[in-house]
Amino acid sequence: MLGTVLLLLALAKPVCPSPDSAASRRAEALKRLLEVFGMEDPPPAPAHVKQPPQYMVDLFNTVANADGVTKNPDILEGNTVRSFLDKTHGEKMRFLFILSSVAKNEKILTAELHLFRLWPRATNGPKRHHFCQVSVYQVLEKSEPEAPGGKKLLAARLVPLQGSGWEVFAITQAVRDWMEDESSNQGLLVTVQGLGGSPLDPPPLQFASGGDHHESKKPMLVLFTDDGRRGASLPMAGFPGGSYLQPQAPVLPAKLAVPRLTRPRSPRSLDRLQPCQRHPLSVDFEEIGWSGWIISPRGYNAYHCKGSCPFPLGENMRPTNHATVQSIINALKLSEGVSSPCCVPDKLYSINLLYFDDDENVVLKQYDDMVAGSCGCH
Repeated sequence: MLGTVLLLLALAKPVCPSPDSAASRRAEALKRLLEVFGMEDPPPAPAHVKQPPQYMVDLFNTVANADGVTKNPDILEGNTVRSFLDKTHGEKMRFLFILSSVAKNEKILTAELHLFRLWPRATNGPKRHHFCQVSVYQVLEKSEPEAPGGKKLLAARLVPLQGSGWEVFAITQAVRDWMEDESSNQGLLVTVQGLGGSPLDPPPLQFASGGDHHESKKPMLVLFTDDGRRGASLPMAGFPGGSYLQPQAPVLPAKLAVPRLTRPRSPRSLDRLQPCQRHPLSVDFEEIGWSGWIISPRGYNAYHCKGSCPFPLGENMRPTNHATVQSIINALKLSEGVSSPCCVPDKLYSINLLYFDDDENVVLKQYDDMVAGSCGCH
C-alpha cells in the first residue's frame, strides 16, 4: 500500500528537467546547428591572435552586408572561398600550400596564386629593362625541378619592374591534380627572366616571402569551390538592400479593445489575431560559443514568421493559389481535418561567414536559405 502511495505521489509531482537533460538538449541543438553550417565539429579558435588576409576581408565586405546577409549574389562563382598561406618557411621562389582541409566532394572552380611584388631594389648603372617575364610552374620532381620533366608551366606573363602590389596567377589545373592525388603536391616554382627568356642575376623583381615579410603580404593560394549545398526551395530574387529590414506588413497595436462581458484574451490568443508578418530572430555567435573561430559577422537577424492567415486571404498575405483554396475549404468546412494556411517564409536570403577552419586557414562560405526575407500564407 505504501509503495502504491509513493508511486502516485511521484506521478503527481511535476518533473523539472535536470541540468543534465538541459545540457544534453543544448549539445544536440548545437550539433544540429553545425550540420546546417556543414560541419561535424566547431573548429578550434586559433592558438594565437591572427589577422585574416585583407583580400578575404575585402571579399566578404564586397559580397555581404556587415551582418553577413548577401548583398551581391553574382560575385562568387561557387559558395566557398578558401585561402592558404605558404608553408615553405622562407624559400624565395618555391611555394607549398597544404590543401588537406578541402573536402573531396568540393568542386574546384578556380585557383589563384597571389604574390606581393616588392618595390625594386636600387641598382647602379643604366636600367635596360622595364618589364620582366614571370613564370609559375607546377613542381613534378621535388628534388630536381630544373631537370627535364621536373616541372610544368602553369602561367607566364610580363610584369613591370617599377611599383609594387599583388600579382595573381591562375593555377587551377595544378590544384585539381593535387586533389586527385595528394602525394603529387610538390609545390610551385616561380622564375623571373628577361623579355626573351634570358636569365637575370640577380633578378630585378622580388616577391614577398612567408618568412621575412608582414603577414598581410605573405604568398597565398585562393581557392574558389562549390560543395553542392544549394538551397532551391524558395525564390531568391530581390536580394536585400537598405530597406529589407523594414516590416512588410503593418503591426497591430499592442493593446486591443476588449468588449464588455468577455474575458481578456491571453497573449497567445492575441498573437493569433496578428496578421502574418515577419518578426526579429537574433542569432548571436558569441552567445552560442562560436566567436573564437568566426571572424565575421558576430551574429545576424534570421527573422521568423508568425501570425494568422484568416479567411479571406488578402493580397498583402501573399497567398499561393493552393493556400487560397485551402483557406476556402477550411472556412466552408467542406472537408474534415483541413487547417487554415500557415504563416511561413516566402522569400529567403543567404548569409556569408568568414571564419578560421581546423587548420587556421581563412574561409568565406555562403549559406543559402538562412534569413526570412518576407512572410506569406502558404
